[in-house]
Amino acid sequence: MTKTKYIAILGAGESGVGAAILAKQQGYSVFVSDFGKIKEKYKTELEQEGIEWEEGKHSQERILSAPEIIKSPGIPEKVQIVQSALEKGIPVISEIEFAGRYTKAKLIGITGSNGKTTTTLLTYHILKKAGLNVGIAGNVGDSFAKQVTTQDFEFYVLELSSFQLDGLVDFKVDVSVLLNITPDHLDRYQYKFENYVNSKFRITNNQTKEDFFIYCKDDEAIVKALSDKNIKAKQLPFSIKEEVSEGAFLNKKEEIVFNHINQQQPQTMSIHDLALNGKHNIYNSMAAGIASKVLDLRKEIVRESLSDFQNVEHRLEHICYVNGIEFINDSKATNVNAVWYALESINKPIVWIAGGVDKGNDYEELIPLVKDKVKALVCLGVDNSRLVEAFGDVVDVYETSSAKDAVKLSYKLGSKGDLVLLSPACASFDLFDNYEERGLEFRKAVREL
Repeated sequence: MTKTKYIAILGAGESGVGAAILAKQQGYSVFVSDFGKIKEKYKTELEQEGIEWEEGKHSQERILSAPEIIKSPGIPEKVQIVQSALEKGIPVISEIEFAGRYTKAKLIGITGSNGKTTTTLLTYHILKKAGLNVGIAGNVGDSFAKQVTTQDFEFYVLELSSFQLDGLVDFKVDVSVLLNITPDHLDRYQYKFENYVNSKFRITNNQTKEDFFIYCKDDEAIVKALSDKNIKAKQLPFSIKEEVSEGAFLNKKEEIVFNHINQQQPQTMSIHDLALNGKHNIYNSMAAGIASKVLDLRKEIVRESLSDFQNVEHRLEHICYVNGIEFINDSKATNVNAVWYALESINKPIVWIAGGVDKGNDYEELIPLVKDKVKALVCLGVDNSRLVEAFGDVVDVYETSSAKDAVKLSYKLGSKGDLVLLSPACASFDLFDNYEERGLEFRKAVREL
């Protein structure tokens, strides 16, 4: 009689519960532990699967008796139970690592500080339009593990955060995409930018010369780090500043040129035909286009998909006009670089709503744009001291602690022809469960004006 395999899972959100369901299917005895409160829908899923769980604590003895532990990406490595496991030599892996063991699908992994979700959804849109049997997972949609349990996709497009990449060991993507690297989540990386850079480059781990690495050649941090990395995959850069022999670039006619990818003839597409506006979205469209052409998808499909894509919620999402004032929801902009892109793409006077949980942000690079474009800053957070300190001498700063108050005040400060922009630069956890809730509350408050 074979002994039942045992695995412990830390965190009972989308990632942890998905991993638990897959582990149960694969014959494991599973124990799920969440130090916080588990949402009712996840409790129901665990109960239906007959999986044992606990909340509000970590039963150390039970967890540390597992030969392997799956950790949800939101749990920092520094927490005591994880440190205890590592000290005992127990492997602590991610749901992505675990799910990767049980699928033979071709994997496209997309990471970067900004633009991950948009590029992931855009790549998925192209593959789906081409008729491929494709799933989307990682930071979007149902968990990768849950889909591996219930679906039989031949391709997956995975949005991978640095936290998810940190838990990888043997996992490999066939196509890796690295969009950009700017300081973010430094509180999880000992406030060392190089640690965060190394985390992002983990997406290339285990790739071979049969695989592909797509990256932004205009990103200083990526180019600098590349000189120290031994990337085995075929490199396909993209740039809006210079021509590349293989990959994508922007020519003088404002056309994207997809150049000699997989021995294909070059393909051009005017940036004015792209569904997504703004410089950052030219990069996102290039990355998604290269990933699609690596799979030898037809030119017409790539062109059509890049021109009819509908963007993601909470990312520069137009809500409505109220008495001539436009309201934009960019709640997903949880770091400085994302806000820079938002401010850079707007050509109206801005009332900017920002704030939340500061992640060690350096606001210096925003000051020229704020001076030039922002008429008032409305802070939305419990502790707004960093924002007040950074911008108090640059623009009028106001403080609020609810989405309703922030919207009301912004409307009062605005005039016809202005734009109210929620682009927080910070995590949402002081006042909201996540950036989606923050965006929904903002949207609701705007519609109640």
